[in-house]
Amino acid sequence: MTSESRNRRFLSEINVIPLVDVVLVLLVIFMVTAPMLHRGLDITLPTSSSNNIKAQERLVVTIKPDQTLFLGNETISPIELGVKLREAKAANPLVSVYLRADQTVPYGTVVQVMDEIKGAKIERLGMVTGPKTEQIDRQAVRNAS
Repeated sequence: MTSESRNRRFLSEINVIPLVDVVLVLLVIFMVTAPMLHRGLDITLPTSSSNNIKAQERLVVTIKPDQTLFLGNETISPIELGVKLREAKAANPLVSVYLRADQTVPYGTVVQVMDEIKGAKIERLGMVTGPKTEQIDRQAVRNAS
């Protein structure tokens, strides 16, 4: 053996540059596609500091600003709403309904929808709100003064 081969050492380090490149490409792909995956209805929810509803399987009734009703993502009339809710109650006695209403919807409309839900004998009714922010709290204090 020559002295040159004795002095040669093997490099046992892992080259992480290709790994970092792949991770960054995946990150960009997920950042671009994630907003496209969320499809919903655009409404402005009222805020509450006690918003602790966890994501779970449930019936969601939505009232848009133009007072259009939705059960899930399907447009529905108030009469159809009552029928569908009665069917859901018959299928599952412990069914829960969450009501999402834009803050500009008149109170009377919200009460009418709540009456339809209670008329279907559904006792578990939740009101969906958005998280409360500091800016809104400051505005409320200024308006109260």
